[in-house]
Amino acid sequence: MRYHAALPIAASRTMPWLQLIFETDEANAPALAELLSEQGAVAVTLEDDADQPLYEPPPGATPLWQATRVVALFEADHDIPAAVAAVTAGWAPRELPAWRLEQLEDRDWSREWMDTYKPMRFGERLWIVPSWTEAPEPTAVNILLDPGLAFGTGTHPTTRLCLEWLDSHSTAQQQVIDYGCGSGILAIAAALLGAQHVWAVDNDPQALTATRDNAGRNAVTPLIATALPEALPPCRSDVLIANILAGPLVSLAPRFADLVRPGGDIVLSGILPDQAQQVRDAYLPWFDMDPAVEHDGWVRLEGRRK
Repeated sequence: MRYHAALPIAASRTMPWLQLIFETDEANAPALAELLSEQGAVAVTLEDDADQPLYEPPPGATPLWQATRVVALFEADHDIPAAVAAVTAGWAPRELPAWRLEQLEDRDWSREWMDTYKPMRFGERLWIVPSWTEAPEPTAVNILLDPGLAFGTGTHPTTRLCLEWLDSHSTAQQQVIDYGCGSGILAIAAALLGAQHVWAVDNDPQALTATRDNAGRNAVTPLIATALPEALPPCRSDVLIANILAGPLVSLAPRFADLVRPGGDIVLSGILPDQAQQVRDAYLPWFDMDPAVEHDGWVRLEGRRK
């Protein structure tokens, strides 16, 4: 799975463009991108420069490639020599990474970026709908969510596995915990599907802010409360869903067992196939576990509290 981190173009316009392309690494890419933004780049994109796969990050992490290409988009009349000089000065005393300048054909880049993202369906009734598009099925359960990192928008297989589970199970009048909530997509889906209350938990305060913002856009703010892990009050949920990573899932098994009522459901994702047995074994003392469900190289585990 590849990740694409970009600043979208603020206004839609058709004109020639110039792009500065820098070849750097994961350690230097964010600082270089910030310098280019400060020099008036309309958009800055971080891209894979060596065909390196990246996997689902832990909550709050932003994954980058060991070889990262930083692409800064400028209007054609921008003073590129002055921008490069300013970036060089800001980068000193380090030597500026290798770069090149390219001219792009006359295209509406804002519209092209937006056209990349279409409404996505998960199961029978659940859709993720970007804000600039019409819902294909207005009477369906539509989550309004704009693209960002793949793990937050439903495009990553682990998120899809969790959304499909929610679509096929009733959360009506249930207490739900979304542990590792990220953008809040799973918490919002549970709320829109009828949950009585949802706790959205994450160790990144920015994820909690994003969850609250997205809950407001979807008119489910009264149904969702956010908390850091250590601030989650004692509770027993009907459903606990955690889309994080195998290591944390194993270590959190006793904690999750305390958070799920007898007969309640646990849904775990962010697991590679060769990690599934280890995670499953960690939960067997407390849960009756079903066979793993695999999609596109990732696994979902689910079970019921004994």
